[in-house]
Amino acid sequence: MSKSDQIKQRIKADGGKFWAGSNISKYLEDGDKEALIEELTPKFEAVLEGLVIDIENDPNSQDTGRRLAKMYIKELMAGRYEAMPNATAFPNVTEDRYEGMLVVRSELKSVCSHHHQPVSGVAYIGIIAADTLIGLSKYTRIAQWCARRGTLQEELCNDIAKEIMSATGSKDVGVYIQATHGCCENRGIMATSSLTQTTVLKGNFKAEAKVQQEFMDNIKLQHSFAGSK
Repeated sequence: MSKSDQIKQRIKADGGKFWAGSNISKYLEDGDKEALIEELTPKFEAVLEGLVIDIENDPNSQDTGRRLAKMYIKELMAGRYEAMPNATAFPNVTEDRYEGMLVVRSELKSVCSHHHQPVSGVAYIGIIAADTLIGLSKYTRIAQWCARRGTLQEELCNDIAKEIMSATGSKDVGVYIQATHGCCENRGIMATSSLTQTTVLKGNFKAEAKVQQEFMDNIKLQHSFAGSK
């Protein structure tokens, strides 16, 4: 039985899913990722040969099958095969606890699950602090972990919000993503100036207009700052 079939068997036995956007790290054993790369290499080579590319004599294509396999498992879709980054938590329960809004800007790279074209953009993550704080870098690590898999931008927005809520214990979270999509730029309509924006609002970010406005004002300020650098 192939390594991929073994992993599928474990997932099915547990009632889990192995969709493009699913994290399957808990079903992996030591050495499984390397075994998947070995299994994938000849399959990618078969695709290249099907495209009538000479993988034996073309020096630029001789090891491309392995490079593709490694790239998918360890880079493009690493968020499927790696556990969520450890988000070190700090208590926010003192008399002078922080109760304001925090907004973090995170660059994102993802893959469209329809055409496996690149998605490149930025996420703005807003949160009203609860009893737990996490390190600032962890917001970006969590967002990038969610993005490094096959997904849709709408799903990605929801996934980031869910994981941030879980890591912080806050019910008040907002996520705004602005990204370009290779499936629009490199094929189909070839719209090189296309831009997609999605927003997910939870708790007071959804219920309170003044919180929404503060979030959007922070996004404008951060966008302006990033553009001036």
